[in-house]
Amino acid sequence: MTFTKMLAAAWKKNDSLLCVGLDPDPAKFPEHLKCRDDAIFGFCADIVDATADLVCSFKPQIAYFAAHRAEDQLEALIAHIHQNHPGMPVILDAKRGDIGSTAEQYAIEAFERYKADAVTVNPYMGRDSVNPYLAYADKGVILLCRTSNPGGSDLQFLDVGGEKLYERVARLAANEWNSNGQISLVVGATFPAEIARVRQIVGDVPLLVPGIGAQGGDIEATVKAGCTANGGGLMINSSRAILYAGKDERFTVAARRVAQETRDAINLYR
Repeated sequence: MTFTKMLAAAWKKNDSLLCVGLDPDPAKFPEHLKCRDDAIFGFCADIVDATADLVCSFKPQIAYFAAHRAEDQLEALIAHIHQNHPGMPVILDAKRGDIGSTAEQYAIEAFERYKADAVTVNPYMGRDSVNPYLAYADKGVILLCRTSNPGGSDLQFLDVGGEKLYERVARLAANEWNSNGQISLVVGATFPAEIARVRQIVGDVPLLVPGIGAQGGDIEATVKAGCTANGGGLMINSSRAILYAGKDERFTVAARRVAQETRDAINLYR
C-alpha cells in the first residue's frame, strides 16, 4: 500500500488528523526507564502503543536517535510500529537535502534501512535533489515549504518572479514534480495565513503541520486554514506536549489523555 493510501485509511479509521512526533530526550524520561540500555526504544514504543488508535501517523525525528547512537533503536521502533500497528504510516523526519549519489544514499537510508513510509526532504537544491526519493513510488516525500520557525521568512518569503519562494515550492511540488502523487508539504501551524495560501495552491495535497502544542500554534486556525473540503488533508503534529505529559511510571496514561484531548480539539473544527 502506498503512503498516500495508508494515510487516507488512518485518517478514516481513527477519525484523526493528529500526528505524534517521537522526539525522545532521555533526560526527560521517567526514572524507571533511565537504567535500560534500550530506554529510547522502550519510551517511544510505549508512547506508540498508548496512542496508536488516536493518530493518523507517527513521526520519529532522526536527530534524537542519532545523537545518542540509537539508530538501531530507531530501526527497532519502526519495525515495532509496522508489526504491532499495521497500516499506521511512519514518517522519518530527517529533512535531508543533497544531490546525485548522496541523495540516493539518503533515500536508501530512509526507505530500505529504516523502512519508513515517508521522509521529510529539503527541496531548496532543486528537482534533482528530490528525484532519488521520488523513485520510490510507493513512499511519501514530504517537502519543506513554509516552516514553523521564525527564521524561515529569511528565505521563504523572498520574491521570485512575482510570488514568494514558498509559494513557488508549493506550486512545483503539487504539479510538475508530483508525477506519482506521492508528495506532501510541511507548513507550520505558527503561520495559518500561509497554510491557507498553500492549500489554495496545492488542492488536496496532504500537509504536515508542526507547531501546535509546545510551539504554540493555534489548532482552530490551523484546521480552518488547512483542511480539505472533506475535512481531511492534514497531519497536525504534536511532540513534546504529548511525550512529556507525564513524569512517572504512568507516563503513557498522561500521554494518551493529552493525545485524545488534542485529537478531539482538532475534530471540533473539521
